[in-house]
Amino acid sequence: MPRRQCGSQALTSCSERLARWVGSLSFADLPADVVESTKLRILDVLGLALAGLGTPFGRSVRQAAIDMQSSGASRIFGTGERVGSPAAAFVNAALAQALEFDDTHNESIVHMSSPSVAAALALSETMNVSGKQLIAAIALGNEIACRVGSVAPGQFHRRGFHPTGLFAPFGTVYLAGKLLGLDERQLAHAAGIAGSFAAGILQCWVDGTQSKFLHSGWAAQSGIAAAFLGRAGATGPGEVFEGRFGLFAAHLQDESVARNLARITDALGVTWESRRSSFKPFPAAHVIHPYIDALLRLKHQHAIRSDLVREIVCPVASYIVPIVCEPTAEKRRPRTDWHGRVSLQYTLAEAMYAGRLGKDAYQPSSLTHPEVLRLADLVTYVVDPSFPGPERFRGAVSIVLDSGAVYEATEEDNRGSAQNPMGTADLMAKFEENIAGVLSPVQAERLAAAIFELDSCADASALVRLSIAD
Repeated sequence: MPRRQCGSQALTSCSERLARWVGSLSFADLPADVVESTKLRILDVLGLALAGLGTPFGRSVRQAAIDMQSSGASRIFGTGERVGSPAAAFVNAALAQALEFDDTHNESIVHMSSPSVAAALALSETMNVSGKQLIAAIALGNEIACRVGSVAPGQFHRRGFHPTGLFAPFGTVYLAGKLLGLDERQLAHAAGIAGSFAAGILQCWVDGTQSKFLHSGWAAQSGIAAAFLGRAGATGPGEVFEGRFGLFAAHLQDESVARNLARITDALGVTWESRRSSFKPFPAAHVIHPYIDALLRLKHQHAIRSDLVREIVCPVASYIVPIVCEPTAEKRRPRTDWHGRVSLQYTLAEAMYAGRLGKDAYQPSSLTHPEVLRLADLVTYVVDPSFPGPERFRGAVSIVLDSGAVYEATEEDNRGSAQNPMGTADLMAKFEENIAGVLSPVQAERLAAAIFELDSCADASALVRLSIAD
């Protein structure tokens, strides 16, 4: 494919075509299911951000944001400190990533909603934004992040890049540009600027440090900053995606790697890529989820005692090996909660021992528990070529007991996906667990009701006010 070709119009850049679509999009153009799923994503992100406040990581990013910008119009979720809109977007999106519990686009493995929701709500406190405008902005931001991430799926984790850091800034710059009223030319320039901010190396996977959680925050902040720059007249490259030194040429320097730029713009507004995104029932890397569900189903159906387990065998798709399976020694002995959240071996061990995996998982006491670590040593994997690629998360486990009994289960599609959805009641239960200890039950009910009625709300910033503890 020629580098200048983006979809069906060979000499129009991808960023310009996106800007044209964003400029013309209104709430009325959104399919009903996209509107409803966007509300649920807002509910999910707000709950996760409030849960993140109580973590050491959450306390550090909140304090850093206050120290960097101690005044402004936008507020930090849950606590209400006022900072500038870029700083509020940064801390609120980072908080929502703190437990590795936010939604994911399956194919690209982009966490798109945390930065989109945080950026849109931060801007809503600086200008008049209706509920319908907020929903439309978040929906388009999520869609663009997913589409850009789908150009070469599966190629970035293996090279040490976090897709959220690379692709979510493009979603937030277009949503910010929409809310700030940029014209098509300004918005295309802003997208070019955002491309220079796109980053996110994954060296933190080696030592279990926290920088990966910041990528949603940087994406939210970068999109807002780039939109303000574009509106003020700063310029950015028009061919930020397809250019000689553009996003994909810079990060995928092997010319033999397939990249389908048409995924960015073809059938915009007709095919909604964000429909292929999954909510998370567990605070762990998304590719592990079907394995957790399969294991817990077997454990509860057959009353399996963890001390009687001899081996847990997991067939896996090859692309997940460098993400959650290897290096084996690191995965079986995670140094931190973050290390544990991206480990197939440790995660299944804790789930088998505890019989659940909720908000309180990956505590220091669990990371060093002798029985959990014994079980982690018993988890093995084997690459199965029949397993699908990143467009679909499939999992299977075989539990072998000391008695020789073998129990097997397969989860064809991860729970929370379009094929195996989490219902509104499931997501409300998750929300209520996450906000416990921050908001009272009455406050939680008011916030949830406001989200579900958002399309009839004149002032979207009310959601931020309702998120703040009394």
